[in-house]
Amino acid sequence: MAINVEKIRADFPVLQKQDVIYFDSACTTLKPKAVIDAERGYYEEMSGCAGRSAHRLAKKTDEAFGAAREKIAKFVNAPADSVIFTKNATEALNLVIRSFDYSQRRKIVTTQLEHHSALLPIMEQKRRGTATMEFLPTNSYGTFNENSMSSVIDKSTALVVVHHTTNTTGMRAPLERIIKIAHENGAAVLVDGAQGVPHSKVDFRKLGADFLAFSGHKMCGPTGIGCLVGKSEALEKLDTFIVGGETIETVALDKVVFRKAPKRFEAGIQNYAGAIGLGAACDYLGKIGMNNVEEHEKKMAGKLMDAIGSVPNSTIYGTSSSGKRSALVSFNLKNVSHQQVALMCDNLSKIALRAGVFCAEPAAKSMGFGKGAVRASLYLYNTEKEVQVFAETLGKIAKLG
Repeated sequence: MAINVEKIRADFPVLQKQDVIYFDSACTTLKPKAVIDAERGYYEEMSGCAGRSAHRLAKKTDEAFGAAREKIAKFVNAPADSVIFTKNATEALNLVIRSFDYSQRRKIVTTQLEHHSALLPIMEQKRRGTATMEFLPTNSYGTFNENSMSSVIDKSTALVVVHHTTNTTGMRAPLERIIKIAHENGAAVLVDGAQGVPHSKVDFRKLGADFLAFSGHKMCGPTGIGCLVGKSEALEKLDTFIVGGETIETVALDKVVFRKAPKRFEAGIQNYAGAIGLGAACDYLGKIGMNNVEEHEKKMAGKLMDAIGSVPNSTIYGTSSSGKRSALVSFNLKNVSHQQVALMCDNLSKIALRAGVFCAEPAAKSMGFGKGAVRASLYLYNTEKEVQVFAETLGKIAKLG
């Protein structure tokens, strides 16, 4: 079912107050009023501590915090006690990679297409001598060589870390095959869902991965809140990460007994407002329907690629098929630097873009834009008219090259 974009745009205060064409949703999305109101509601109506005090404000906070966890779990079809609150996807990825048991198997398999937030924790484990690192082969278009996966993911593999959707091209990894091969070899799988959960219907139970990480601010939620979702048996095998208040059952000077997940991984006072806001974001997206969001994005991806492709001397990175990516396109114009393109789009038409290597330097180098590119990333509030303005603006800029 086609979504009513104009009706959706009315829900976002920034779009009502700012004259902007916002094409930077892969960095962070705009926030609907329902999310802003939910977060404000915590501060104005409760502002207590969950799970600690007995007074009414604390109880109200506890109920709202628990309800948020339930909403998020429902959104990705996972048990509520499998949802661990973090400050973002970066922390969720670090939690698994740094807490995983490498005593029996030491190899971590990943790809050169990953965000630095996935790559760097693995590289740290390698630097410390805890684990080794090996890459699944991908080509200059960012596609996988599926025939070689079994030779890389083997019985020595402890953990496979892979994206759902990349932040450089919007293309998806062949997760079904990767997870199948990993589990056949006894390895666990951690999926970076930062660019996947906001743009498609992700069903954790159906996905079959052991862990899923994502951020709230990329899916209409607040900044400073993210989640790690994990199978119960996989979470129980993780060592403690950050410890402190509310992570324990009992403490003596010679012994500590930690609680079960998720509480074992949620040390100290939590970002209650952020969690409540993320719960509201899940409600908001759920009412629209993620299948409808995905359908809108596929249509916009085609419009976006046509717009950029119509500009002389433009180069689009990744697959040429709009049906195989979210509404995210990285590109360059010949003889005009990526920084200049982004700045001129802002100055000429108030179009917000990202320029650089997008915190994925190895990925950028592997696909031919190691010095940087321009990224346009759309969401449920973007229109065909905005894409038309974008195409016209790029045409003007290209003439300067």
